[in-house]
Amino acid sequence: MKIGIIIAIERELKSFIESGHEITEEHLGNKIIYHTDMCGHEIAAIMSGYGEIDAAAATQLLITHTGCEVVINFGVAGAIIRELKVEDIFLVEKVCHYDYDVSTIDPVKKHQYVEYPDEFIPLDEGLRTLVLSKMPSVKTVAVASGDRFVDKAEDKEALASLGCQICDMEIAAIARICLQNDVRCLSIKCISDTFEGDGGDFNTNVTRSAKVAFDMLREVLEVLGKDN
Repeated sequence: MKIGIIIAIERELKSFIESGHEITEEHLGNKIIYHTDMCGHEIAAIMSGYGEIDAAAATQLLITHTGCEVVINFGVAGAIIRELKVEDIFLVEKVCHYDYDVSTIDPVKKHQYVEYPDEFIPLDEGLRTLVLSKMPSVKTVAVASGDRFVDKAEDKEALASLGCQICDMEIAAIARICLQNDVRCLSIKCISDTFEGDGGDFNTNVTRSAKVAFDMLREVLEVLGKDN
């Protein structure tokens, strides 16, 4: 299977680069696509950079250039509810793009895109169900995704009130671009900073938590290799 992998930042990319697989680089403008074989799949990975704009551009570039059948995003996220701890790991069920709002001009709810029935952009249910059937201990979450690093308690509480448990800066764009291209999307997120945490905790834990997410990615690739 041709699988595209979206990775936000260099400290998350590190676990992929140092995985021991033979990797070749393809330069496209100022972007690098990393090619390798992993768990029987043809892998093309790209580092998007922070934020929804860069994530959308990288996702579309990867889909258009490689013709990948599935896009997987792995990386770290912040907890916006109190009970989560560093290195807790999840599959993403759905994402709310909390910066998006056209409810004053269109007949939709705040944060809702007109294509979807509510405020959430869904990720591929079939892939998620398959993975959970083989890895039943893994939990699922809803993500609040936007263009800022969230470290204030009141902001976390506001995002949690949307029905989300974690936050990030890329998956809303990745999921939406995948849906627009009819490409299946899966996302693995590992907690780097807790509800009480801040940017310092993120910097301390990002590399370690990204490695946990990458290890789960390899397990997921094994599942996809057996069943697809």
